[in-house]
Amino acid sequence: MKNSDAMSLSAALLAATGSLVEDIHNGVVALGYTDLRPTHGFVFSRLAPSGATVTEIAEHLGVTRQAASQIVDELERKGYVERRPHPDDARARLVVLTPQGWRCTRAAEESAAEAVQPWIELLGEDRLLALRDELVRLAPTGPIRPSW
Repeated sequence: MKNSDAMSLSAALLAATGSLVEDIHNGVVALGYTDLRPTHGFVFSRLAPSGATVTEIAEHLGVTRQAASQIVDELERKGYVERRPHPDDARARLVVLTPQGWRCTRAAEESAAEAVQPWIELLGEDRLLALRDELVRLAPTGPIRPSW
């Protein structure tokens, strides 16, 4: 593959990713969750289904523990998460989604389905599912995090 082809592939994947994140966020905002940023969605994805510590959230986001703690503080003030005693570690606190956080998570799932609808119309469902399967093969395992 020529360098120019590799660059255009990289640019296309990054543009598609950025567009998808923006479309999901805009959908969440349209459903009434106007006090959130796209980063919060990446936190929610780590908290579902059973919560996480601030340290685990920091690792997931690729940020410092202090930055993750500030994000959790903000989400807690807004009513999306709460801290609970950790069931396995008396020194740790478990951050979990509140009912409002779960509603927002479902709104994000709905927004994600709507965001890919134009892709289905453009490529067809079979081709899009094949693309998904190939991307799953290529994508590294691990956290889905913002590309700061």
